[in-house]
Amino acid sequence: MSTGELLSIEPLELKFPFELKKQISCSLQLSNKTDSYVAFKVKTTNPKKYCVRPNTGVVLPRSTCHVIVTMQAQKEAPPDMQCKDKFLLQSVKTNDGATTKDVTPEVFNKEAGHVVEECKLRVVYVPPPQPASPVPEGSEEGSSPRVSATENKNVNSSEFSNAAKAFTELEPQERSAEARSLILKLTEEKNKANQRSNRLRQELELLKRQGSKSRGGVSILFLIIIGLIGLLLGYLMKKS
Repeated sequence: MSTGELLSIEPLELKFPFELKKQISCSLQLSNKTDSYVAFKVKTTNPKKYCVRPNTGVVLPRSTCHVIVTMQAQKEAPPDMQCKDKFLLQSVKTNDGATTKDVTPEVFNKEAGHVVEECKLRVVYVPPPQPASPVPEGSEEGSSPRVSATENKNVNSSEFSNAAKAFTELEPQERSAEARSLILKLTEEKNKANQRSNRLRQELELLKRQGSKSRGGVSILFLIIIGLIGLLLGYLMKKS
């Protein structure tokens, strides 16, 4: 950790778990130890190889800022896994309420009388993390006993028996539920059939009534015609 008057910087070595053809990132933590606004800027000797976000900014009083440094994917490994790249972090007090837009190159101009602190950071390549090894089988001491195949078989048989028993107990209930559903369905169909039958019976009675009325009307008309003919014949006979 850097012990400057303005910022505490951690770590002082940028450690990258090097892997070919893979982007790798690490983090810097900047802590403002003062009651003033502190502007910072990060430079590197190899800007095409690294991406720094943010590379400039302002750390508020008694607060912390994180900077992410990303190394671009590399096609070749360096000799002996040694890296000569370096970073330079500059920090300077700035006006209260300053923002990143106010951080210009002029802020870090020593010739203008600004007191600029500088901290150099090394780049170190470390081996990538190894995959976790498979969990070893329990040792004789301090390990839980393993269940034998016979015990496992007995457990499975017991579970199967319990499941079969539960299924057998549930089956009559399911059957009774299906029977009740079928009875309700048949009852509804029977009621509908009775309703249709009553409706047809009522329609037949109505047709019979209409037919009887029509037959009665024809017979009366026939009698009236015969009566008129009789009167006409009687009148003609009297006149003759």
